[in-house]
Amino acid sequence: MLDVDFSDRLLRLTLARPAKRNAIDSALLGAIERAVDDLPESAGAILIAGQGPHFCAGLDLAEHRARDAQAVFAISQRWQRLFSRLQESGLPIVVALSGAVIGGGLELAALGHVRVADSTTFYQLPEGRHGVFVGGGGSVRIARLIGADRMGEMMLTGRRLDAEEGARLGLSHYLVGPGEAPARAEALARQVLENASLANWAIVSALPRIAELSAGNGFFVESLTAALTQTGSEVAGRIDRFLNQGKAR
Repeated sequence: MLDVDFSDRLLRLTLARPAKRNAIDSALLGAIERAVDDLPESAGAILIAGQGPHFCAGLDLAEHRARDAQAVFAISQRWQRLFSRLQESGLPIVVALSGAVIGGGLELAALGHVRVADSTTFYQLPEGRHGVFVGGGGSVRIARLIGADRMGEMMLTGRRLDAEEGARLGLSHYLVGPGEAPARAEALARQVLENASLANWAIVSALPRIAELSAGNGFFVESLTAALTQTGSEVAGRIDRFLNQGKAR
């Protein structure tokens, strides 16, 4: 259902329903919730991937069709809370994408801070065809990545974006060959782990909030964040090493 592995400060969460293209049902959602509840204190980054050829085909509609409006509202709120907890955990999240990244799968991918897609990846929001609406925070997260206009068009037509078009629009930061996304994503996660922990926390925590502020308030929060990070215990040593490397060159 969900493979969880933790080593060398990297927490790997792998969706493990390959026969269902890793569609998210209540059991898988519960497994992700438990993993978030039990985040190791020493974790420095999270890597999310899918088992098999597909990342995630979104919500398991077999469960969805039997729910009334109140139940749908509750499950939507559950997805939103969980995805927000992940995104706002203070840990950089790297996502490895391949194959289907559809509906709720795209909502999950959009919470990543670094997204790596391979050339088999395709993106789709078929909600209009199914007579539903996104419910896992996509109207906020995906719309902020590609714009509400583009997202609305995808939902209305259900059209499929290939990996290259997705990269151009900002759905991924890196585009690699077939099957290469997990290794590239892990390499990037390891690179991120080399940063100062406080700097990583500030980048993933402050930037999204600054984006929602007025310019003046954003500048103020930026200065506060800079003051916090640049007086951290790691900073002096890192800057000294950088300057010494420059002198050596």
